[in-house]
Amino acid sequence: MDSNKDNKRLSFKERIRHAERKSWIAAGSWGLLYILFIVWVSWGHWQSLCWLLLLPVIGDMFITQYIPWTWWKKIKNPVLYTIMSWVDAIVFALVAVYFINLYLFQNYQIPSSSLEKSLRVGDFLYVSKAGYGPRIPNTPLSFPLVQHTFPAWLGGGKSYIENPHWDYRRLPGYDTPEKGDIIVFNFPAGDTVCTNMPNPDYYTLRYYYGEKALKANKKVFGDIVVRPVDRRENYVKRCVGTPGDTLQIIDNQIYINGQILEDHEGVQYCYYVQTDGSLITKEYAQKLGISKVDYAILNSQTREGYEVIVSLGLDPKKPVYHFPLTKEMKSKLEGNAIVDTIVIEPARRGEVVYPLNASFQLEHGWTRDNYGPIYLPKKGDTILLTEENYPIYSRCIQAYEQSDAQIGDTYTFKMDYYWMMGDNRHMSADSRYWGFVPEDHIVGQPRFIWLSIEADKPWGKGHIRWNRIGREANQ
Repeated sequence: MDSNKDNKRLSFKERIRHAERKSWIAAGSWGLLYILFIVWVSWGHWQSLCWLLLLPVIGDMFITQYIPWTWWKKIKNPVLYTIMSWVDAIVFALVAVYFINLYLFQNYQIPSSSLEKSLRVGDFLYVSKAGYGPRIPNTPLSFPLVQHTFPAWLGGGKSYIENPHWDYRRLPGYDTPEKGDIIVFNFPAGDTVCTNMPNPDYYTLRYYYGEKALKANKKVFGDIVVRPVDRRENYVKRCVGTPGDTLQIIDNQIYINGQILEDHEGVQYCYYVQTDGSLITKEYAQKLGISKVDYAILNSQTREGYEVIVSLGLDPKKPVYHFPLTKEMKSKLEGNAIVDTIVIEPARRGEVVYPLNASFQLEHGWTRDNYGPIYLPKKGDTILLTEENYPIYSRCIQAYEQSDAQIGDTYTFKMDYYWMMGDNRHMSADSRYWGFVPEDHIVGQPRFIWLSIEADKPWGKGHIRWNRIGREANQ
C-alpha cells in the first residue's frame, strides 16, 4: 500500500485496490498456513473451527490495515522509537521461537548420567520434532522457552494456560521410533508432581509414604499439581522396545521376543572392583573414562560398607571401588595386574520396579536386573484383562487413554507404547521403574550436539568439550 496516502480516509475498496502484490502474496501464504493449522487442530472437534473467524485479522495486517499495526514507526522521539523497535523485534522473535519449538526443533540439555557414555552430562542437543512428526500442543497458550513453571526471578507460577486444551494429534513424519533410537519424550509419571520433591516421582512417593502423608506434609513434599502431557518434564533415553514386542531382562541382558538385544557399545553397568591392596588413583580412573562424580571407594570401617563388601564375598582388608564400566573399560581393568576381582552390582534390596503394586511385586519378584516378560501394546491390540496383567496395563488404560476397563473386560488400545532405558543401566530411572511411554509423549529425536560443557574442568582447561561439538547425537 502507498504509505503516502491517508489510510483513515480510504474506503475498503480503495484499500484493496492500493494493496501491493507482495502484500497479497504474504497475506495469501500466511492465510493458507493458518487455515491448514486450524483444520489440523480442529480435526474431530469442528467447534474449534471458530478460530477461522480470526482469518480477517491476517488480511488486515497485510491488505486493509484498519488496525495501525506499525503505528510506532511514526514516532518522532528517537529514544521511544528505539525502545519500540526492540519491543517489536522481541515480540516477533518470541512468536517465531514459539512455533519453531513446537513444530520443528528445540534445544535440550542432558541433565543426568543415564546415557553415559553415549550422551554426557553437559551436552546440549538439537532435537528434531519433524522426524517423528510434530504434535499439536495440548496447551497452545504458553510462554515460549519455559516448560511448565516460570523461574523464581520471574515470580514463579505456571507458564501456560490450561484452556483451550487440544487433544493429541501428530502430523506425519518421515521416520518412526525404532529400537536403538535415542528419543526425547515427556515423562509419563510426570502427570502428577510433588512440587518440593519432583524426584522420585509422585507415584513412587505415594507407594512408599501413602497419599495421605503426601497431602499432610506440604513443607516436605509441597503442593501436588497435575500437568498435561506437553508440560511434563522432558526425558531422554534409548528405545529398547517397540509396540508389539515382548521384553524380558535376564541377568541384565535384554531379550526381545526371546532373542538377545545386543547392548549398544556405550552401555555400562556398575561394578565393585577389588585390588591386591594397591590403589586405583583418580587420575587413572579418569583416563579409563570414569568421571570424578562416579569415582567411589567403599569404607570397610563403616557397618554399611563392611556388610556390602562381605555380602559380595570380597576381602574387607583390601580396597574395594565402585565404578560404572562399559565392556571395553571392564576389559581394560581386568587386564590390570593390581585388580583381583570385579563383581557386578546386584539389585538393591527393597527397590520396587513397575508396576507399583505390592501383591504383584511379592508374587513375581521383578528387579531392575531380572524383569518381565512384559508385552508392549500396539495400537489396535485387544487383550483380556486378568488379575495377572491388570496391574501392568491399568495405568495405560486409565491415565494415558482416559478409559475405564476392569478385570474380566476386553480392552483395545488406542495408542502405541514404547520401552525406554538408559545406557547407564544401574544408574538410570527408566521404564523399569515407571513403565510404558505412550506415543503421545514422544517429543522428538536428538540429531547433533551443538555445545558440550565439562563441569569438572575450568574455563580454558577443558571446560568446553570441543571434540563433541557437531557430533551426531543419535548413536
